[in-house]
Amino acid sequence: MQDLLTIGELSVRSGVAPSALRYYERLGLIRADRTGGNQRRYARAELRRVAFIRISQQVGVSLDEIRAALESLPEARTPSPQDWARLSASWRGRLDEKIRLLTNLRDDLDGCIGCGCLSLQRCTLNNPGDALAGEGPGARLMLPRAPEESTPADSLA
Repeated sequence: MQDLLTIGELSVRSGVAPSALRYYERLGLIRADRTGGNQRRYARAELRRVAFIRISQQVGVSLDEIRAALESLPEARTPSPQDWARLSASWRGRLDEKIRLLTNLRDDLDGCIGCGCLSLQRCTLNNPGDALAGEGPGARLMLPRAPEESTPADSLA
């Protein structure tokens, strides 16, 4: 018989509330077997899935993207290191871009905090008159853009 965990045990081991585990199961992110009394029993391998879900959420990956990634893993067996490596490789570019954005944010904010914005020509958060509204929401100068793309703010520099 496979080593199975109750929802309480999975919650304690993973640090995730039982309500969140039930939600993940409803979304198809994790799977549970049911006992004759309809109690959930989770394979110990679900701990890896829950850890993957949590860390992915913490770096801003949506649950839909997480579900799509987890669907690439085998259902009939515990994922192997090769299965996880394939999933990791498929996310590498996206994660590298997120790291680049976070690094830019950190570095740009270092220059902003306490500066009084004395360098408005170089500030990636400056958007006088909301000139970048037509490009979409968010900090447009910090977001990735195509090399040939220019913005109304380019004329502000």
